[in-house]
Amino acid sequence: MSTEIFMDLHDLLVGKYGLQASLRMSTYESLSIFLFICGGNESNRRSKNRFKHSENLMRFWQRILLGQKNPNFPDVHRRIRDDIKAYPHFKDYIGALDSTHIRVSLSPDDQIRFIGKSGIPTQNLLAVGDFGMRFTYVSTGQPGAMHNTSVLYSAIQVDKKNSHTLQEVRNGKYYVVDAGYPNRLGYLAPNKGERYHMPEWHRGMEPKTPREKFNWVHSSIRNVIERCFGVLKMKWQILYNMPPYSMTKQKKIVSATMVLRNFIREHRTEDLDFARFDRGPNFVPTIPERYNKFATGSDGSTTMANAPTMDAFRDELATALALAWN
Repeated sequence: MSTEIFMDLHDLLVGKYGLQASLRMSTYESLSIFLFICGGNESNRRSKNRFKHSENLMRFWQRILLGQKNPNFPDVHRRIRDDIKAYPHFKDYIGALDSTHIRVSLSPDDQIRFIGKSGIPTQNLLAVGDFGMRFTYVSTGQPGAMHNTSVLYSAIQVDKKNSHTLQEVRNGKYYVVDAGYPNRLGYLAPNKGERYHMPEWHRGMEPKTPREKFNWVHSSIRNVIERCFGVLKMKWQILYNMPPYSMTKQKKIVSATMVLRNFIREHRTEDLDFARFDRGPNFVPTIPERYNKFATGSDGSTTMANAPTMDAFRDELATALALAWN
C-alpha cells in the first residue's frame, strides 16, 4: 500500500468513523499493525500478539465501501453497453455472484461442519463483484461443507434482519451466477451440459449453437468475480493461514480485507495485484498451488430445480443473442 493510500485511509477512519488513539498507541501505529498482519505471513503467535494492539479497528470495516452506490441500478454498465455480443441482451445484469472458500482455524471439535470437499476447514464466503472489480456485497462465516445455494438462501434470510443486505432483485434485473446455483428469478445461471468456463473456449472452437453462445457471453461477464477473488487472495496473506481467533473475529478479518481491497481499487493508483488481474475481461486468474486446495470457487452443479419462467427467459435471450451474433 502506498503512503498516499495509507494516509487517506487513516484520515477516513479517524475523521468519519471515529478511530482514536489509545494510551499506548497512536492511530497511525494501530492501522500500520493491522495492515502488516493482514498483508504479511507471520506465525499465529506473533500475529495474535500484534493484533491485540489494533483490535479497535475491527468494528469499522463492515461500514466502509461495501454496497452499491446506487441500489436502483438506473444505467447499463459501459462494459455491457460497449460489448456488441452482450448488449442489449445482458442489459439487466447488476453483478456477478459467487462463493469461494477461505480457511478457518478452529478446534477439532468445532471444525467438523466446516470441512468440505477440500478436506480442511473453511468458511464459504458469498460475494458480489461489479465490473470495477469492487466487492459490493459479502456474507461470511457459513461452514465450508454448506452448498453454495444454501449459503445464498441463508444470506438472504439473515439479511432481512439487518441493514447490510443483498440488493433486492426487481424490474427484471438479475445477478449472473454459475452452475452451482439454480436458474431462478434474479439469478441467471448458464446452460448445463455445454462448454462454459473460459479455459474451455480458449482450447476449443468458437461457440456454434445459441446455448453455447449464451454460455460464452455469460462466462465472459461472470469472470469478473473470479478476478475479484483472485486479487483478494493474492493481496492478503492472512487468508492463507488464519490465526486461531474466535470465529466472529475471523469473519471480521475477511470482511476487512475485502473493504481494504475496495479502498485500494477506488484510488485508481497503480497496484501490482490489480494490474495482474486487469489484463482483460476474459483473463483467467490462477491461485498459488499452496492455496489452491482451499481457494476454490464454486462447489459444483446444483441439483435444485430451476424456475421455468427463468429457463424460458434464458432460452429467449440465447436465441436473440445468436441471431445478432457477428
